[in-house]
Amino acid sequence: MTVDLSEEDVARFGTDPARAFAANLLTVRDRIASACRRCGRQPEEVRLLPVTKTVPAPLLRLAFAAGLSDFAENKLQEARDKQVELADLAIRWSIIGHLQTNKVKYLVRFAAEFHALDSLRLAEEMNRRLDAQGRDLDVFVQVNTSGEASKYGLPPAEVIPFVERLADYPRLKPRGLMTLAIFSADTDRVRTCFRLLRALRDQTATLHPGMTQLSMGMSGDYEAAIEEGADVVRVGQAIFGPRPTADAFYWPGLIPPPDQQKSGNAP
Repeated sequence: MTVDLSEEDVARFGTDPARAFAANLLTVRDRIASACRRCGRQPEEVRLLPVTKTVPAPLLRLAFAAGLSDFAENKLQEARDKQVELADLAIRWSIIGHLQTNKVKYLVRFAAEFHALDSLRLAEEMNRRLDAQGRDLDVFVQVNTSGEASKYGLPPAEVIPFVERLADYPRLKPRGLMTLAIFSADTDRVRTCFRLLRALRDQTATLHPGMTQLSMGMSGDYEAAIEEGADVVRVGQAIFGPRPTADAFYWPGLIPPPDQQKSGNAP
């Protein structure tokens, strides 16, 4: 499969993005398998959820051709636009970013999964909209395990009372907990976030049997997350390369973009 590349696409993804995506994907899957071996798990236990934030829809056709059919987006509007443009492909869309209640009506039309549930008001609106459509939605409860004011998610102390209320919203199918660990080179601090989420999951699973999964780990820390029990890892930049955005951090071990690979300079 080929797509027409703009100058911006070439600068960001190189002249052969299909090959780059496939190579990066192979590396990520190898690292997932290695992390699983280190902790006595099977690679099949971990679901890779590719984060397609800022990747143009035509380029996602190449990712689909490389074997990816689950895509995750932070922003609902971006996900909506891509879903329309790629409606001919059998893609399962997940929304993993904060959502305002007035956007729920759009999410329930196409999303198969939501990873950022953190308020009962949002749960109520989702349940109402889903019921009107006669469908259910898999959800993960977001927890702020780092305690950072800049992050969304429930404080750990509020997770159990929140989960106890989820039975009031039968259209929501809670699958587990989600977190974003602290962005730090100190692995111990990162792992502390993951261990806290795992402990909370063990408690919530006794209240809601379906809440068995941990959605945690991104491009820079998914291996540590797997070692701490992650069932879903949300990986974007390690597959698609660094993003041209103000919040694009350099993750240790991240594959540099094609032009920098040639020069040997990491971003």
